[in-house]
Amino acid sequence: MTCFTYILYSRLLDRYYVGYTCDVLQERLRKHNTNHKGYTGKSNDWEIVCSENYASKTEAYSREREIKSKKSRKYIEYLIQQKK
Repeated sequence: MTCFTYILYSRLLDRYYVGYTCDVLQERLRKHNTNHKGYTGKSNDWEIVCSENYASKTEAYSREREIKSKKSRKYIEYLIQQKK
């Protein structure tokens, strides 16, 4: 099973969102862009700007927590630049 840690960006909000999934990444993006009460429900223009593949849910979740623990937009933008 392939799992992903991903970073989304909304131009409307000028915000990033970090998450993980073991679903198809494009399907997860579609869910983020639907009208719902969660953090990403505030906008429907989210796009995937970075993703990393992992062999397990545990690894993907651990990486998500690592990125979020930095609490740094600069770090997120650094990761995005490294993946280009």
